[in-house]
Amino acid sequence: MALGLLGLGGHVPPVVVANAQVAEWAGVDENWIVERTGILERRYREPGTATSDLALNAAREALAVRPGAADRLGLIIVGTSTPDQPQPSTGAILQDKLGLSGFPAFDVNAVCSGFLYALAVADSMMSARLSGQGGEYALVVGADVYSSLMDPADRRTVSLFGDGAGAVLLGSVPEGYGVLDWRLVTHGEYRDLVEVAAGGTRRPLDAQAREAGEHLFRMKGRPVREYAMRTLPKVIGEALDSAGLRLEDVDRLILHQANTRMVEECYRELGVDPSRVPLTAPRFGNTAAASIPLTLRTEHERRPFRRGELLVLAGVGGGMTAGAVVVRWY
Repeated sequence: MALGLLGLGGHVPPVVVANAQVAEWAGVDENWIVERTGILERRYREPGTATSDLALNAAREALAVRPGAADRLGLIIVGTSTPDQPQPSTGAILQDKLGLSGFPAFDVNAVCSGFLYALAVADSMMSARLSGQGGEYALVVGADVYSSLMDPADRRTVSLFGDGAGAVLLGSVPEGYGVLDWRLVTHGEYRDLVEVAAGGTRRPLDAQAREAGEHLFRMKGRPVREYAMRTLPKVIGEALDSAGLRLEDVDRLILHQANTRMVEECYRELGVDPSRVPLTAPRFGNTAAASIPLTLRTEHERRPFRRGELLVLAGVGGGMTAGAVVVRWY
């Protein structure tokens, strides 16, 4: 059974945080933000809004493409590293908010690669008919609220991240379409390049941890960029090779929007025409696991994907993780 992307959904919260605000927080010039990141603005959640609330809006939009799909769901997977709470999963919370019950719903945490990991897991489960309930469809969501983790004084991170959610509805399509292949990797030896150190069993979130700022997001920018530039082309090439395809066959490359400059560096490294690589980072910033599905939805709205069009979805995340998924649009 081939699985295709039958519906797309996306949602960003209404609060726009412009570079002027970030510059004030971090004590930098607005031009520094634009030159280094290419990001013009990002969105932050309103007070009281949880990750599952953003996910719910994106999920409803994806489900609406196929009337009655919600009643025939067999699986929900949420890629997130900012869950509503430590337990239960945001997937379980989303299932309940959709008014559904009785089939698997859970989270995957691969940081900014979370959506790709969740998509690969869904493809594996649905293709092997392991969803347990025989549902026709799977819902895969990437959703994150990184504004909850930001240190406003850390110019290296607060200039990059925003909040958002994206979702895809998966269902059966004819052979030769849909998800053709994928490649996922993790290099745990680099786990300290991107992290929130406190809040787990290794380092409790106590007063000392808060005083040290260990409850906030930290990233080592240069090593992360170096990892991305050597790993992303490799996983894209391996996924395409496994599918019997070449980079020249790809119509559009949907990259994780780490920041505009990194996306630009990546397509130059790959030798891909920028017209084939959509950008949402200037408007939304880095929305972590939401980035790829949100960019998919935004690009489909701008220039609808045609039947038979070949897409590659690819990105890197903390862990360090990376992934690429090859999709023939149906």
